[in-house]
Amino acid sequence: MRARRVLIAGLVQGVGYREWLERTAREHQLSGWVRNRADGRVEAVLAGEEPAVEAVLLLARRGPPLARVAEIEESFCEPPEQPGFIRRPTL
Repeated sequence: MRARRVLIAGLVQGVGYREWLERTAREHQLSGWVRNRADGRVEAVLAGEEPAVEAVLLLARRGPPLARVAEIEESFCEPPEQPGFIRRPTL
């Protein structure tokens, strides 16, 4: 299992990005989490089979219809301890 931590910048809060990413990750059978950050970015951990992680990362560059993704920073990380994909509170 591969895991990536991503920070998504742009118009990504208040446009349904977290809900969209949660649904998309679940559809691709990924584990992890997503949350808004106080700095206006969305942060997420995506973990699962490499092709599924890559597919969601590709989709995340576009996001839902109202989002405008300006930049995505990504790094490898440890997979989450719990199964499933959840939404966390704002940090």
